[in-house]
Order: sequence, then C-alpha cells, then structure tokens
Amino acid sequence: MKKLLIVYYSWSNGNTRKIAQQLQKSTDADIAEIETVKPYAGSYQDVVNQGKREVDSGYQPDIKPLRYNIADYDVIAIGTPMWWYTMAPAVLTYLKGQDWGGKTIIPFMTNSGWPGHVISDMQKACKGAKSACEMQVQFDSNGGNHMETSLKMVEKWIESVKRLCE
Repeated sequence: MKKLLIVYYSWSNGNTRKIAQQLQKSTDADIAEIETVKPYAGSYQDVVNQGKREVDSGYQPDIKPLRYNIADYDVIAIGTPMWWYTMAPAVLTYLKGQDWGGKTIIPFMTNSGWPGHVISDMQKACKGAKSACEMQVQFDSNGGNHMETSLKMVEKWIESVKRLCE
C-alpha cells in the first residue's frame, strides 16, 4: 500500500479545501493546508489584483512550515485554486521547496470556468515526479461555491486515487 499525503491551498470560498477534505475522508490520508506567513488582506478584488501581480512577476510568498515531510510519502495529492490561469503563488512556493524525485503527484485544481494551464504548471514544478489522476473541478462561474463538476465525476476521481495507492 502506498502512503498518501494531501496538501492544498485554499482561499475565498474554500472550494479547494472542500475537494481536499472529500479526498481525505475517502482515503484516510494525512492532510495539510498551505498557509502564507502573511495572510492576504483586503476585499476580494484587492486580493485578485494582488494575485495577478504576484503571478505575473513569479512571486513566491513565504509559507508556514507543514507538519508532514513528503519524504515519508509515496504519493502526494496537491490542490490549488486557479489564480490567473496557473496555480496560486503559495502552491508554487511549496512545490519549488520540495524534492520530488521518485514521488507520484496527483495534481488537482478548482476553477470557475476555464482551467488555464494549472495542471501542466504544477507538473513542471515537480521535477522528478510522475503525475497521475489529474483532476479539474469547476465551481460557479461567478466565483461562488456551487460545484458545477458532477459529484459522480469527483467520486470517480477519488476511486482512481485509491486504486493508485493500493
């Protein structure tokens, strides 16, 4: 049996957190949330604007240490919301700070319409890792928390993750 760790970043409506927690409940895997040292502040639009500047400049914010070390795991599921067609900057910080050699990653992301190039960017950032069971989960196109991707599709994805870890 392969050991699974779920690592995610979530902001705003907590959509990515919901998917990560659903995966955790079904797999009983360890789970950790990526948090920035300096939390984002201001209105939703303020954070959207700040996020665009950060993505455009390749900024990697400082993040709090996670209590789990990926060296102890075979498979790491990594979740992020889409920020300006790529992963959230905090996820980039996390990915760039790890040794992915010999690991299998399960990149998953939430979006409100177009998924951008989030998954491929995550795969590129995890040098030395194999990628499997990629997943894109769409929520309300108005930035809400209503899941547009069917629950059945999410459950099918979770089953594929469980099979990978057998």
